[in-house]
Amino acid sequence: MSLNDIHTPVLLERCVELLAPALVDDGAVLVDATLGMGGHSEALLERFPRIRLIGLDRDQDALRIAGERLARFGERVTLVHTVYDGIADALHGAGAASADGILFDLGVSSLQLDVADRGFAYAQDAPLDMRMDQSAGTTAADILATYSEGQLRRIFERYGEEKLAGRYAHAIISARAEAPIDRSGRLVEILQAATPAALKQAGHPAKRVFQSLRIEVNGELGALERAIPAALDLLPVGGRIVVMSYQSLEDRLVKRVLADATASTAPVGLPVELPEHAPRFRLLVKGAEQASDDEMARNPRATPVRLRAAERLRAAA
Repeated sequence: MSLNDIHTPVLLERCVELLAPALVDDGAVLVDATLGMGGHSEALLERFPRIRLIGLDRDQDALRIAGERLARFGERVTLVHTVYDGIADALHGAGAASADGILFDLGVSSLQLDVADRGFAYAQDAPLDMRMDQSAGTTAADILATYSEGQLRRIFERYGEEKLAGRYAHAIISARAEAPIDRSGRLVEILQAATPAALKQAGHPAKRVFQSLRIEVNGELGALERAIPAALDLLPVGGRIVVMSYQSLEDRLVKRVLADATASTAPVGLPVELPEHAPRFRLLVKGAEQASDDEMARNPRATPVRLRAAERLRAAA
């Protein structure tokens, strides 16, 4: 099966449209901060033949696949193995001072979901790994084996907004006393058994728990909280950022950072806004854009997406 068959980039045409005005000059630099299998990057490299791409990903399998996909673009492409909060170091290490366009396509990738032994999908029995970078770090099985009931409840509440967080945490502690919880199939069975019958029709009981574990394993929200402000700092006047989120915690964080960046800093009551108080950025879309019904029908993974974008208006003071 070809990459185009297994990987359909979400909101591709909209991303191209939003980034295009920042990528028209010779040597413009595009940073794909979540490279994945390179679908968005490939399209942008094709449509803007004078840009340079710096692609980041913590997943070495993704870098290998994207590297093969983008090899035909030669020296126009630089790939960096890093988490996206390392965007500034990656950019400067590649010899660029700023980025004209920056793209974030957050969450778990098609590659990670579709490879069963990565442990991201609750619908497939697999080892509970969930590391986006399999070369280092704590696995989901490690967390289930070592966290206290209170710690488990906290991450299920915070990262999954799970109403049954306490019930699930207690069930996991009881079950691990009998045998290690090291496969997704066993975790799903524990969660299903702990779910009241009246709530079993309200969605799969494992969905929010798996999301919580993935976020905790990969430190996703902390990295994102650092990455978006760092990315904004790298944009010159006219530079643009596009961020696609797939769950509410990510989207709220992105919304907050962009709201701060697009707000005036003028003191309340000042009769005239001085230039140094003017907003540094402007929003390019109203609220958060979603995929069309047609795209969601073609590509179900586009269903939860929320897109936000901004453009730098003035240099930092």
